[in-house]
Amino acid sequence: MRLLTLAAAWLLVAIGAVGVFLPLLPTTPFLILAAALFARSSPRFEQWLLDHPRYGQPLTDWRREGAISKRAKIASVSLMMASYGIVWFAGPPQLWLKLLIGAILAGCAMFVLTRPMPGSQDVSPQDDLQG
Repeated sequence: MRLLTLAAAWLLVAIGAVGVFLPLLPTTPFLILAAALFARSSPRFEQWLLDHPRYGQPLTDWRREGAISKRAKIASVSLMMASYGIVWFAGPPQLWLKLLIGAILAGCAMFVLTRPMPGSQDVSPQDDLQG
């Protein structure tokens, strides 16, 4: 089972790497899942992913606080909007399908936008009143 989990983690890393070059394929969600699978199969590879110079911080922010940076939120929602524009003008002709895709993307955007910013949970309301 450990070997299967490790293989799945590497598959997710590969898909995430493809997402670096394809703007419509998100990278970070695949790496979040890969880190979770590495935690169960290879602590060494989990640490490698968490220490990665580019992707380690977003993964750590997500794991610690469920947080998404402002830059990542802007990029994510902007790409969702651009993708929906493509679907609307060049996608399937069925109106119901376009509206369904729009509703799914709107739900995803709301999820992203409602996540906290990194470090925003470090200050408690009590500390904020005293400061």
